[in-house]
Amino acid sequence: MTDSERHIFNILNDRLDPSSLVVQDTSGGCGAFYQLQVSSKAFKGLTMIKQHRLVQDILKEEIKQLHGLQIQTSIDES
Repeated sequence: MTDSERHIFNILNDRLDPSSLVVQDTSGGCGAFYQLQVSSKAFKGLTMIKQHRLVQDILKEEIKQLHGLQIQTSIDES
């Protein structure tokens, strides 16, 4: 995991307490595009769009530096 991936991972891990979290730089290492997979109980009762908006709001400062962000979310039912 790169420092940038770890930074994003730590922010989401602290805020969402996910059961599963994958942060991957898919830009070839330059840190311009990330793919996120997040499963969390924090998403319960939220539509997929609201789940994605929550992630975007948490990462709003980091997103300013990115070209793109792919987000996949799911609700942890356990």
